[in-house]
Order: sequence, then structure tokens, then C-alpha cells
Amino acid sequence: MKEEDLKELKPASPTGFALPPIPKGKKAVWVGDTLKLVDDTEEVIDNRPITERVKTFEDACNILGENHPCVIAYNAFEHDVMAAVDAKEIADVAAYLKLRIIAAALNEGWKPEFTENEYRWYPWFYLYTQEEIDEMTEERKKEISLLLWGGYANYGSFCGLGLANSGNAFSNASANYGSRLAVKSEELAKYFGCQFIEIWADYCFKPKDIDNNAE
Repeated sequence: MKEEDLKELKPASPTGFALPPIPKGKKAVWVGDTLKLVDDTEEVIDNRPITERVKTFEDACNILGENHPCVIAYNAFEHDVMAAVDAKEIADVAAYLKLRIIAAALNEGWKPEFTENEYRWYPWFYLYTQEEIDEMTEERKKEISLLLWGGYANYGSFCGLGLANSGNAFSNASANYGSRLAVKSEELAKYFGCQFIEIWADYCFKPKDIDNNAE
């Protein structure tokens, strides 16, 4: 189907769309920010960058589809394990299964082959003390996607988690989270860490319960 054959549906008023009758064999779909008519049997490809299409865990699941092995594994875990065990006790496992799905979606089919000169990227995180957080500008907090939580840093202060940088498994193998969580570029690693920092926190860290530790 040629681009010129697509019929755009324009809003009739600022409050909504007045849709004309949809011809038989057609369907109205969103392509980017535009609603268009396409053949009912035509698969519409979203050409936006993957970082625009994967903003949430649910987005990643939709990208991969319910038959992807990573999605199947998470759904089975959710159904069989999470329903029977205290969620706090297995939060790290659930987070890992979620991160596998997100990584697979962000990589768009790329998988590490462990060749001699291959680079595999992943996020680096840093625990900030309350004193360090107090000295940060709001701009800096946004830059590192600072996540405040009910935990403690080494010095006993309340702390926050932030993206420190991205690393690669070729030169820093000892800090690698595993091939399932590696992504294909430094840019994706930074996005992966910032956009999904709460899931990473569940996976990498287990902060103390402030109420349970209060004196």
C-alpha cells in the first residue's frame, strides 16, 4: 500500500475526533501522532526509535509478544510463584525476569555472541548518601534519575540510587549483570538504567525497612 493511499483523519474540534464511517476493508490506526486509515489486513510498522516505543514494562511485553520465551517465563513465574510467596521475598527475582524482557525489547533482536571484540553494555549505579543528595542540584537529580528509597548507605544515612554511568562487558567483565541484561549500545544502557531505575533497584538492592529498624 502506497503512502498516498493512506487517508488521515483530522480532529474536528480541539476536544476530540469526529470519525467518518470507516470503509469496509479498512481500519483506523495511530501511526505516530496521526490517526490513519489502512487496509484491515495490513500490519502497521511503528518506525519510532525503540526508546520512544518502550517506556514501561508493559510496552516491552507488547513489543515481544506473549509467545516470546522471556514473556512466557515471567507469566509462569507470576502465576505459579508470585501468587504463593510474599512478593517482598522474591522482588529481586521478579525484577530480573522483567529486566530480561525489557532488555530483549530494547535490543530489537540483537543477542550477544561473546566474540573476541564484542562489546555488551549495561547500566552502572551508585548509592548516594543523604549528605550527597542534599548537595545536588535539581538538574543533577534529574540527570541521574535519582531514586530515593527507604534504605541506608554505608554510613547509616538515608540514601538514594542514581545512574552513575554505563559500562561494557568487554573491559569490565567482573561487573557484568549477565548476558540477558546486556544491551547493544552505550546509549541504550543509559536509557535502560534511567527509565527503569525502580526495577533495577528491586533487582540489585534490598534496602532495609526503616520502620523495622527504627529505634
